[in-house]
Amino acid sequence: MFPEWAELSVADFEFDDPRGFSSFTMGIRSTKPVQPAAVLYRRLEGKDNAILDYATEKEVFLTLGSNDIAARCYHYDKSCRIEAFYHGRSLQARDLFEPENLRQIANQLFRLHQLRPAGLPQQGLFDLLHLKWGRLARRVLERQATAFPANEQAMCGELRAIYSEATRDKVRQCLPVGELTFCHNDTYHGNIMKLDDGRIKLVDFEFSCLNHKAYDFASLFAETVMRHGLTEYPYFRIDEPEFGDHELGLLINYYLDNAALADPEQRAAEFENLLGETRRMLILSDYKYAMAALPLAVNPIQKIRFIPYAHQRFNKFLSACEQ
Repeated sequence: MFPEWAELSVADFEFDDPRGFSSFTMGIRSTKPVQPAAVLYRRLEGKDNAILDYATEKEVFLTLGSNDIAARCYHYDKSCRIEAFYHGRSLQARDLFEPENLRQIANQLFRLHQLRPAGLPQQGLFDLLHLKWGRLARRVLERQATAFPANEQAMCGELRAIYSEATRDKVRQCLPVGELTFCHNDTYHGNIMKLDDGRIKLVDFEFSCLNHKAYDFASLFAETVMRHGLTEYPYFRIDEPEFGDHELGLLINYYLDNAALADPEQRAAEFENLLGETRRMLILSDYKYAMAALPLAVNPIQKIRFIPYAHQRFNKFLSACEQ
């Protein structure tokens, strides 16, 4: 694929540590002056928690690339995808409190929301999660629970409620009424990059499908509640959020700067509508993260206790529903 790489050896490349919550990604950079100087390798095979089928996910990614929202794609098959390399860094939680970052994120989301890739399923994200991840969660919690320590086996018993109809009803009550939009669906800070030239880029579109666009605002702050590096098991805690209506309002106002609204009254009404929908959908980030963690618990990519993680997230969702 890359003729200028043909004469190089493995020793001529630097390999980043693999990362990813639900897939394996790795940056590969040449130490020699060749083109391309670097690529991002993403392994796709063995990923049974995909929201979209292979053909639709490929269409989504190529559509995003052709609209300069995702990185250019050099190669795409059922085993892997090779993308152009973004030179920059992933955002950290504190970066979400800088207005210029929020402005650029809002601009990128507005552009993404105007797209409608071919072949998308007509169900929204949360129906697809229940149908696809619910089956995977059931397999882990009912057939593979003995693989975990005794205290986590007890958590597995409590987590079985996550794929119940009662929980599905709670999820439905959080969903706004209205048209579904093509959304990113996983906009937390680790899936946003700040390039060396200052531009903001969204990455990791594996969960992209139809949803209510307010969820892309709500999930932006989803991981600011994580406290890592604790000394006692499970070595992390889901804490209280550090954001509120001020940060959400900034993001939504920057988003609406892109919209063709007739007058200030219409803009004010749309702002209040989106802010209200975003507040409701904040709860759903905890449900989604709990569901996402369960299929990964048996063979984790990251060194994290996924059963306690899912347990804390799901309980936070249930508590928020009660409130």
